[in-house]
Amino acid sequence: MAHLRLGDTAPNFDATTTEGDINFYDWAGDSWVVLFSHPADYTPVCTTELGRTAALGGEFQKRNVKAIALSVDGLEDHKGWVGDIEETQGAAVNFPIIADSDRTVADLYDMIHPNADNTATVRSVFIIDPNKKVRLTLTYPASCGRNFDEIVRVIDALQLSDEYNVATPVDWKDGDDVIIPPSVKNEDIPANYPKGHKEIKPYLRTTPAPNK
Repeated sequence: MAHLRLGDTAPNFDATTTEGDINFYDWAGDSWVVLFSHPADYTPVCTTELGRTAALGGEFQKRNVKAIALSVDGLEDHKGWVGDIEETQGAAVNFPIIADSDRTVADLYDMIHPNADNTATVRSVFIIDPNKKVRLTLTYPASCGRNFDEIVRVIDALQLSDEYNVATPVDWKDGDDVIIPPSVKNEDIPANYPKGHKEIKPYLRTTPAPNK
């Protein structure tokens, strides 16, 4: 089984979801995608995560991001679980959940880690850009809830880097100073980074947030 690495093309697939049958590429269109997996339905940690994803719907929309979840349970279980999520988390589930009972998508995306659990998906996150390239992967153990603030932060960082040719430093948040890549020569900085820059070391040069 191939391991998906950063920069690889995310595999296409057809799937049954809580919002009908989809072809992944057609459904994604020209959006960014957050694809994230769950070991099973009616699990406590995942219930909180799906509620948080639903609550972030407006933030994802602003960033041209679509969320899609996956669990290896069937569609009827998904529909029942959605009711629990909405009741306990106070947010309507506004994204599809893939019913992957034959594990086709889980295998395509290498979500089964036999040493952790031979039957359940690990709790993976894939951020996929509009060109269908995998830009970030995260894998969590079953006991640890994912940090969706971090997922939003990474999307902001990736989109900023793509648009302005910058890198983001440790703990960066939208609006903070950014780093000019070492590949940019000093003489080219004024034309490309009009807000000026600070040279801390020859290889560490910062410039104010270009999107503000």
